[in-house]
Formats: sequence, structure tokens, C-alpha cells
Amino acid sequence: MVSPYRLTVTELSHMMDDGLLTSSQLIESCLQRVSAREDAVQAWQHVDADGALEAARKCDNEPRIGPLHGIPVGVKDIFDTFDMPTTYGSPIYDGNQPKGDAACVALLRELGAIILGKTVSTEFATRYPGKTRNPWNLDHTPGGSSSGSAAAVADCMVPLALGTQTAGSVIRPSAYCGVVGYKPSFGYVNRTGVKPLSDSLDTVGFHARSVVDVGLIFSLLSGRPESALTASSANNRVWRIGVCRTPMWDSIDDEAQTLFEMTASRLANAGAQVEQIELDPAFMAGMASQDIISEFETWRSLAYERTRHADKLSGTLIDRLRRAGARSVADYNKARAHAEECRRGIAIVFESWDALLVPAVSGAAPIGLGDTGDPVFCKLWTLLHGPAITIPAGKSDRGLPLAVQLVGNIHTDNSLLRCAQWVESILAARLKTH
Repeated sequence: MVSPYRLTVTELSHMMDDGLLTSSQLIESCLQRVSAREDAVQAWQHVDADGALEAARKCDNEPRIGPLHGIPVGVKDIFDTFDMPTTYGSPIYDGNQPKGDAACVALLRELGAIILGKTVSTEFATRYPGKTRNPWNLDHTPGGSSSGSAAAVADCMVPLALGTQTAGSVIRPSAYCGVVGYKPSFGYVNRTGVKPLSDSLDTVGFHARSVVDVGLIFSLLSGRPESALTASSANNRVWRIGVCRTPMWDSIDDEAQTLFEMTASRLANAGAQVEQIELDPAFMAGMASQDIISEFETWRSLAYERTRHADKLSGTLIDRLRRAGARSVADYNKARAHAEECRRGIAIVFESWDALLVPAVSGAAPIGLGDTGDPVFCKLWTLLHGPAITIPAGKSDRGLPLAVQLVGNIHTDNSLLRCAQWVESILAARLKTH
């Protein structure tokens, strides 16, 4: 029998429905995995073993209330939790104990899920890395800012984890760690109780080991049951997939370029309508607009920290805040206007396509732990507010995960998830776990 910690949320839920597995057995399995691997991977800021086991026993003694009943979840350490510390990735908040849960954490508990612990975040979900390492090779970054969430799911410590994305903080670590990462349409998952960074861009997302799993959690937390996927969700449809190298194509290494082109060919051979497209050069300026909006809003979001505790901020964040403080409201308003123009423009592009196949990252996870990698292939799509999903698609010569990304227009989450499910079935490349 496969150890429970290795299974997906959907597989675990079916086993519990059939009486083949209890929540207590699952939690014990996950905790054993954490005990065996945490010293190496360092994915967790806090693990609530006793609380999780107590919650599991309670779940086992109650009727099942849904597919997340008794399922453990990791929560990025910028989400408030009433029963665990929340540090936001900063020593400023060592020992900080919120009085309540973030809204989406409370919803998870209401659905019967068990919060196993808090996963490592970079400093305030920015670029200064935490302690987490890539489980495929401990000398490589796991990406960020949702470092611990992606690594914990990839290393089978937990089947599902919450993250956030302001630039590329769900897609990038998921791609580097070889799991499925999903950033929904902006605003679809409530952010109350999540430490804000950029109010115009911050989005709650998910890390899991299958597209069906991210579709499940999205449907439940967004209140959109029609987004839940079944085994036949993606069948009987010819998917229209635009292949977009993007203006940043020269940033991709040779391995990632080859994988991208092979993926496009495989999808065409499997029956999709696939065609190369080019974005209008005006979209390229969206990268700069994302930076301006994010920095202008970050300066204000972190006002307390930079005015009262600047000595506890990293040099990386201080440098960013220095740039952010110089952003003018005129530049900010211009960037927001350009973002709206781009959103109107991309809606026209998507009239012809169900999804765009685009790069997720520049290549495999870079060596070294001092940097979390470049979000260059995520910024534009985050700015455009549409859904984005990364799917494992192969391995580099060094055995590290490689991935592709599908993006959709805002409010097309249902369609994008079904297209992603079909793409996942064609790639058949859910990477073997350790």
C-alpha cells in the first residue's frame, strides 16, 4: 500500500469516503514525513502536531461533511491563525499570536480541513528568502515567496497548501518544486486576515499535486462549485491554445525552451487547436507597470514596519522600499491606467483562445539559497488579473523539475482549469515524489 502522505487530496478523500483511511492515520503519516525530512527541507515555520492530531480524532468521530474533511493543509505564514504564531517572515513579528483566523483559513476549518502548520514565507512575501530549500536538490532555491508551501507539497509533507501571488509567488515556487500551482482570478478568494503587500495585485493561490486538487480547493474557497473537476471534465472538447513565447523569450535557458516547444507539439498532436501568437509590444510595458503599482502600494502597506522597525528589515527589502518611496502618485496612476488598457487588450486576444501556453520560469530552480529566482514570466499575468496555472512537464539534465504555464482571461477560471486538466493528462508528467 502506498503511504498516505504520498497521495493527492482527491485520492485521500475517496479513501476516507470508503472507510479505508482515517484522518488520524493520515495526519500521523504526514507528521512522520515531516519528522523525517524537515531538517533537510525546512519548509515549516511552525508545525502544530498535537493540535492536528486532536482535530483528526474529532474528524474521525464525526460524519464526513465534504471532500476536505480530515485533510491536512499547510498555510503560508502571512495568513493569520488564531491558534498558531504568524510571523509574516520577519523577526519583527517573532511570537506574534493573532486573535483570529484569516477568512480563507476559517473557511478551511469550517469545511473540515486540518491546519497542520505554518509554512515558511519570504520576508513579508517579498524577495528576501527564508530558510526553505528545494526538496529535489537542497542546494537549489525552492522559489518564493510561497517557498515553504510549494516545498512541503513537493516533498509530500502535506497534500495541499495555501500561498499568495503578487508577482510570481505561487507559480514560480510550484514550477521549481514540481507541483501544480494555481493563481485564481484576482479577488476570487477572500484576503481578509492575509498580510497585505499590494492591494491591487495580491491573490490567494494554492499548491497541490494535481489539477483536480487545485480545482477542488478553488471551488470550495471561492464559492464556485462549478469549478470542481471530475474525471471527464476536460473531455469532448477541442481546446484552443495560443502558444505565446512572450517578449521575454530570450530570458529562457535552452532546456526550458526545448521543453516549451515540445509541449506545444504534444498538445497539437493530441488534438488541440494550437497556433503561435505574438502579443502587441504594448504589453511589454506591463512589466514596468506591475513594478510601479506593487512598489507604490508596498511602501504604504509596510508603513509601520519601515517607520518603527527598520533595523529588523533585510537590506533587500530596505533597497526595495527606497525605490518604492520615490514612486510618484502620477507614475502610479499612469501605471494603473496602463494596466486597465492591457486588461482590455488581453480580453480581445482571448476571444480566439481558451488559454495561452506561456513559460512559467526561465528554467530549472537556480543553484543557491540567497535568491528566490526571477518572476519575469509571471508579472504580466498577475497584472492582468486572470487565472494562471503551472503544470509539471519534465526534468532538467540535473534532475530538477521543469514546468509550463497556462493563463486565461479574468473570470474564466472554470474553463482554464478544465483545459489544464486536459493538458496534464497529455503531458502525463506528474513528477515522481521522493
